[in-house]
Amino acid sequence: MPLITKIQADLKQAMLNKNEIARDTLRMVMAEMKNQRIELQRDLEESDQQAVLARCVKTRRDSLEQFTNAGRMDLAEKERAEIAVIEGYLPAQMSTDDARAAVQAAIDESGATSMKDMGLVMKALMAKHKGAIGGKTAQSLVKELLSS
Repeated sequence: MPLITKIQADLKQAMLNKNEIARDTLRMVMAEMKNQRIELQRDLEESDQQAVLARCVKTRRDSLEQFTNAGRMDLAEKERAEIAVIEGYLPAQMSTDDARAAVQAAIDESGATSMKDMGLVMKALMAKHKGAIGGKTAQSLVKELLSS
């Protein structure tokens, strides 16, 4: 089942179950996907839909951090709940050990020897593992492994 179809079905189910957090979050996700479709002037592919979901999670994590720093735990909890709903549609994230192994494989594959080659490593890594490893995590692991 295509991702957007699954989200629409889950939105209907959230409405029937009167699950306000899921309903509101999925409505927002659908709006973001519609905006992306309009911006690209074409139907969204699976990778485009995954990118929209990842962007939604990133936005909420930034908001979560701001709310936590401001002591607004009520709003922080709402953001956590929304993140949990959205992450249910994203591919599972790699564990740290798996990510480290993937980064090492990308370093070996690209022949990188120094930090100057970081772009090559990131390109190879993201081509194979986009969505399964976060950009910040990948970047820190590449820096760590190339500098050692």
